[in-house]
Amino acid sequence: MVDQLLLACGLVVGPLFTVAYLTEGAARAYYRPRRHPISTLAIGDRGWTQTANFFVAGLLSLAFAVGLWRAGPSHWGALLVGVWAIGMLSGGIFPTDPVSGFPPGTPDRLEHSTRQGVLHSLFSMVAFVALTAACFVFAGSGTRGWAIYSVASGVLFAATMALATAAFAQKERLVDVGGLIQRVSVTIAWTWLAVLAVHTLRA
Repeated sequence: MVDQLLLACGLVVGPLFTVAYLTEGAARAYYRPRRHPISTLAIGDRGWTQTANFFVAGLLSLAFAVGLWRAGPSHWGALLVGVWAIGMLSGGIFPTDPVSGFPPGTPDRLEHSTRQGVLHSLFSMVAFVALTAACFVFAGSGTRGWAIYSVASGVLFAATMALATAAFAQKERLVDVGGLIQRVSVTIAWTWLAVLAVHTLRA
């Protein structure tokens, strides 16, 4: 029963995180979901809502990683999901710098990044790489269809996250859709984790 509860965390974390940032983004004046990153919702007077969202997502993901370690087919894969969880927690500890003109009155990109902004970017990058690797590691733990889905998810997640990163670095052709690309990328990640939870529970 404990293992099932831990693995179930992988089912609920993605929808909870998504509903929270969509709700908060809709309530913020001047926030443009197509352009602005999710992390910028943690800046300002209402930033505590997205900070809490990062912490909840991180703790649920960490519980899921423990479940994968106890019941899953790959300890390496479980460790990689644990790194993803730590990345989520770090998003709450180290807020991002203003990006693409949000909050209002800030430049599209700061001339000099703050220490917390650098740490946010560093932990986020490590988390993204870890989750991509986890997709490939877990690909070998099931049917051919599962393997194809996992590899495709890893490739698409990495590709879309790279495009989102370029957009937030103010790549001219991407900057106005950076937030949209990031949301597609994060949705790919959360969906794969949920399917992984179902896959492991069935096994």
